[in-house]
Amino acid sequence: MRSIGEMARHSGLSVSALRFYDGAGVFGPAWVDPQSGYRWYAEEQLRDARLIARLRRVGMPLPDISRVLSADPAVARQTLDTHLRRLEDGLSDARRELSTVRALLDQREHPMNQTRLTTPAHELAAALDAVRFAVGSNPEQPALCGVLLELASDGLRLVATDRYRLAVSLAPATALDGPPVSAIAATAFVDEVRALLDGAEDALLTVDGDLLTLTVTGDEREVTGRRVGQDYPDYRPMLRLEPTRRLAVDAAELRAELSAGATRSLTRSQDGVEQQVSVLTVGTDGALGVADEEGAAGEALRIGVNREFLLEAITAGRRDQLTLELGGPVAPLAIRYPDREGTFSLLMPTVLS
Repeated sequence: MRSIGEMARHSGLSVSALRFYDGAGVFGPAWVDPQSGYRWYAEEQLRDARLIARLRRVGMPLPDISRVLSADPAVARQTLDTHLRRLEDGLSDARRELSTVRALLDQREHPMNQTRLTTPAHELAAALDAVRFAVGSNPEQPALCGVLLELASDGLRLVATDRYRLAVSLAPATALDGPPVSAIAATAFVDEVRALLDGAEDALLTVDGDLLTLTVTGDEREVTGRRVGQDYPDYRPMLRLEPTRRLAVDAAELRAELSAGATRSLTRSQDGVEQQVSVLTVGTDGALGVADEEGAAGEALRIGVNREFLLEAITAGRRDQLTLELGGPVAPLAIRYPDREGTFSLLMPTVLS
């Protein structure tokens, strides 16, 4: 048997860390002295302690560490892969943020307040259509009453959310002049821009300080507006959700089934708004359905979702085929478009009583 001090010296975990993992129910001693409360560890526990120390160094969350220790090898490896993807995504975010910081530092040294991005007009129109439905309308949250525009070398990313749903789309850039920049465009500006795009060839978006300008080529029509002076909530953690099921669905069939199917009238706890909730089911055979009854045999998953929100998300993409990603009854539902990478929406589920 090893004392807690010996285990700490040989495992790479501190004494306080060993006590923490014991209290959390992840890794406990083989025996606790009933008189002194002193912890003693079996020799064979050293291997798991060293494993925990390595997982701790790479920032693995406690539930995942527990899963690696207790699950079969296939699940443990899947947990490692998921955490590695999460780290890689975080590194990509860090690189992006540091790139923006460098650009801001360069701009401070050599002031250049203007960024110009050109994108095909039809691509911008499709991106706006894909996110417009998710824009918030609560005047007490002005940052959400508009669309976040992120101008970067890979394109113009548009983000909209009212905190109950999130929509993201990417319009490719054919040219970028100036440092990466982000700005919140008010709903009125967004709608005026959309009205200009039909039939146009290219769209030029200019961010010049607080001024936003969208110009279409050809007749040089333009819309101007002021950026919303608010900070947009960090949406990127929502992009790293790990679904457990991916289902290919026909948009028209799902829309018809939702429209004809039964709903439940439930009150949203956050704001007291009454909503009509559809219950999606996934059978043990992987088939998606809309439930009419409280429950049925052969269901592997049930998830409640605001019917109006889901119908709007299906319609927004204007696609015949969709991919639905589900992570469980309390995980967001993702709607993706197989032919438009970087465009998708997330709907928060409604807890079914």
